[in-house]
This record gives sequence, C-alpha cells and structure tokens, in this order.
Amino acid sequence: MPSSNTSKAIPPRQRLIVAVDVPDARAARALVEELGDAVEFYKIGLELAMSGSYFELMDWLLEKNKRVFADMKFYDVPATVSAAVRQIRDRGASFLTVHGDRAIMEAAASEKGDTLQVLAVTVLTSLDKNDLEQMGIHDDVRTLVLRRARQAVAAGCDGIIASGHEAGELRDALGAEPLIVTPGIRPADNTRQDDQKRIVTPALAIERGADYLVVGRPIRTAPSPRAAAEAIQAEIAAAVAG
Repeated sequence: MPSSNTSKAIPPRQRLIVAVDVPDARAARALVEELGDAVEFYKIGLELAMSGSYFELMDWLLEKNKRVFADMKFYDVPATVSAAVRQIRDRGASFLTVHGDRAIMEAAASEKGDTLQVLAVTVLTSLDKNDLEQMGIHDDVRTLVLRRARQAVAAGCDGIIASGHEAGELRDALGAEPLIVTPGIRPADNTRQDDQKRIVTPALAIERGADYLVVGRPIRTAPSPRAAAEAIQAEIAAAVAG
C-alpha cells in the first residue's frame, strides 16, 4: 500500500473540502457561517449554479478568504467547454471539474490559465460495475478509472476526481504530482445509507494518496456541523502527520 501523499505543501486544514449542496445562496451562507474557521475550502456545484446566485456566492466566499472548488463537471462539444473555461478561469476558483473525455479534458486544459486547476472526473462515486454495465461500459471500475486518469494527465489536467478505492493505484500510476481529490468520504462512525457506493474513511483516503477530501452530508446533516467538521479535520491531521 502506498504511503500517504504528504510531499505537497498543502495546509492540512485545506485538505477538507465541504460540499455545499444546498438549494440557494442563503442556505450556503448559513452553513459557511456555522462552520466558521473549521473549514477553509468549499465545493459549490450544479444545484447552486441553478439558483441564480452562483457567482455572487463565489465572490462572498473569496471575500471571506475561503477557497472555492467550482464543481461544474463540464461536458459538451470542446469549443463550448473551452469558452466556458475562459468565462470562469479568472473568477477566483481554485478547482474546476470536467468529465473524463479526452477532447473535453484537452479543451479545458488549454484555457485554464495560470491559477485555475482543472480536475477530470474519472468515474462518479455513485456508480459501481453494475451501473457501468447498464451504460454499455464493460470495463471494471478500476480499469476505467486508471485509463481516464492517465488520459487526464496526458491532456494537461492538474489532477483527477476519484474514489478512495482507486486512490492508491492511481498514486502509484501517476506519481506524486497530479492532484487526487476524493469524494465519497465517510467518517468511521457513519452508518447512514445514501447514493454513494464507493466510500472510504478520511484516514484511509489520505493513507492511499489522496490530496483533498470532499465531504458533504456527514457534515451538513450532523447535529453539529462544526463539531463534525472539526472531527474530520482531526482525523486528516493525524493521517497526514502519521
């Protein structure tokens, strides 16, 4: 098993990215205010993009010295993806996601500029082998993730989105430089069932080589979101230190 990827100069408390999957900017601001200094990095995605206040929320987060992950998962004809990346690259977000199609990844990487980092989605953590079969994809999850990850790096992407189940093999295959951002994170004491199928604990994801961990419902729906975030931060810090 690979050792944890701690060679990058990533402040430990920025390794936790909280997914702000809420209906509107008002709910998002309330969550961010509740979490306070327990969280420094936030993912805002499609639900908020449809609320009409996406960029206002992004600007508000940046004004509060938070980092922003624009989880847009762009997937369109390459010219449209290029144009969309040009529109967002100077808005202050640190990360932007695109789907792991070679032409899409190349289009996004060519327009990302100097500060925006493009991450390719390999296989959604809500999918397993049965789901892929229904989509007409006959590779197993591991094979598909590894192939798309190698293509992402070759296309000029800065990293990939992948489950902790594949993080160790990805780190071995890709080396230390590409970012691995891992969703589907569940604390060890989490027993809730949801639509995430390929999940791991924060400590295991770090141990396998993940750089950043995306956590949503275990924090948002906790009796005390701040306490839940601090507990995960402690687990990340221990894993990085170990």
